[in-house]
Amino acid sequence: MASTGRSMALSLLLFAVTLSLLEMYRGKFASSEIMTIAGGFVSSLLFLLLLTFIGNYQEANGVRTGWGAVVAAELVALIVAGTVHRVCITTCFLFSAGFLYEVDKLSGMILTRSESKVRRH
Repeated sequence: MASTGRSMALSLLLFAVTLSLLEMYRGKFASSEIMTIAGGFVSSLLFLLLLTFIGNYQEANGVRTGWGAVVAAELVALIVAGTVHRVCITTCFLFSAGFLYEVDKLSGMILTRSESKVRRH
């Protein structure tokens, strides 16, 4: 499993690369309906990467991650999606909600698994 610092650095690097590529090809993403949906999906990936970065940063500093990190990451992703196309804002929000649901479900499974290991010992 990756350490907090390594995960934080990697998510920030991937965020920067994805943001750069999205802005470079914003005309292509706004060219058709399906590409507009793809632009929203890529923007929601930005949400996921930024949420990972913020969560790891807060964990490294001993701060509990809460809804503030989710709201901040979502606002950044929605603003970036708005620079591509207006419809990207909606699709980004919907894809981000799906990603957030899956991350929460995965986090619950990992937490349950780690608690069961602690109880055995």
